[in-house]
Amino acid sequence: MTIFTYVFAFLIAIGVLVAVHEFGHFWMARRLGIRVVRFSIGFGRPLWRHRVADGTEYALSAIPLGGYVKLLDEREGPVPPEHLSQAYNRQPVWRRVLVLLAGPAANFLFAVCAYWVLFAVGVPALKPVIGEVTEDSIAARAGLAAGDEIVAVGGRETPTRETAVLAILDQLMQQRPIEIDLRRGDGAAGEAALRIPGSTRSLTEPGALLPGLGFDFWYPTVPAIVGTVVADSPAARAGLRPGDRIVAIEGEVVEDFPGLVQRVQPNPGRTLDFTIERSDGRVNLPIEVQSQREGDRMIGRIGVQPVAGSQVPDHMRTVERYGPIEAVGRAADKTWRMSELTVRMLWNVVTGDVSVKNLSGPINIAEYAGFSLRQGALAFLSFLAIVSVSLFVLNLLPIPILDGGQIVFQLAELAKGSPVSERAQAVGQQIGLVLLLVLMSFAFYNDLSRLFS
Repeated sequence: MTIFTYVFAFLIAIGVLVAVHEFGHFWMARRLGIRVVRFSIGFGRPLWRHRVADGTEYALSAIPLGGYVKLLDEREGPVPPEHLSQAYNRQPVWRRVLVLLAGPAANFLFAVCAYWVLFAVGVPALKPVIGEVTEDSIAARAGLAAGDEIVAVGGRETPTRETAVLAILDQLMQQRPIEIDLRRGDGAAGEAALRIPGSTRSLTEPGALLPGLGFDFWYPTVPAIVGTVVADSPAARAGLRPGDRIVAIEGEVVEDFPGLVQRVQPNPGRTLDFTIERSDGRVNLPIEVQSQREGDRMIGRIGVQPVAGSQVPDHMRTVERYGPIEAVGRAADKTWRMSELTVRMLWNVVTGDVSVKNLSGPINIAEYAGFSLRQGALAFLSFLAIVSVSLFVLNLLPIPILDGGQIVFQLAELAKGSPVSERAQAVGQQIGLVLLLVLMSFAFYNDLSRLFS
């Protein structure tokens, strides 16, 4: 069922967002008087089609991975003389560029609308309150302390943990000290500057940013009580049961569930002595820790999960909600900032300042899609907004097979006064295809690495 959810959510996400993109091309072409031969939702064999009076055919096709728009064009076949003025290739350059821009613009507007819904309804989140600070770390040297709340980064307000992390990452990629405005634990205002010595690339590895800076956000204490025992795991074979409280490992007291993880993970393959507290007293259970690969290292696991529902106090919660009018500006600003961050991330990947491991392929996207769908409609809408921003940026890249590359061809025609030769376009398409294949190879490799680790 999990795999089905991932596949279903992925198809819904790609289908909706690519269809939105193609509708942008369709809408602009119609507005400019360019004849649309077919507008299809999906690819492959049409399951349903309908031709209207102006000659446009609307279709639902068998492969639900987006859609496409086919415009009247002499380069793709003969055009009746009476329709030549409506052919795409006969249009002035500015009209062709507008049609090409309309697809990415539709994705941008979709993201704005999605964020508007989220801000108008209200997005529950946790405040960016600092929890543990690692001794002698970048954060500790900057003066961050447990209980401090991050209220702004680089002058940008950060009401939630998500906005704080994205703002920190944005400042990091600009190779500048990360200026943070704080609300101290006693309510006083404060400032800090995180100064990163040397290369920042290692901090851009997935999951490495906050540990690399030396702090984490506050989380509720999770007691070391077994909530779930995975079937046929070391814990199950040793006789560990839901409700058991793990009070010590090898004689060392275990304060909470993270403390349990810290004791187990560094000991793959070893047999550890667990002290368990039950309703009928304490027992000692020897458990052989299972070895499991995580990235390039082996870690230990015993196959237990904590009890659900740890309580988060109200003062740690927030809801990012705005009125209908203010939400429009907030949504547009959020979409633009996410677009800037995506561009900066891609550029830094090319220059080597950001890890290529941040590139995600279809497997990882499907996992995020499935996870967000299971979290509810608002979470899935937030996921769609993020992917729509990515499509907006990616399609504007000057790669010939994408809209951005086609715009370059149109501008080159405007500059030289005649169309770019078919040979030059064909070579450009081949180069663009190779670049995309390289990009997709990195992304797919990252997916497989995450999957098998």
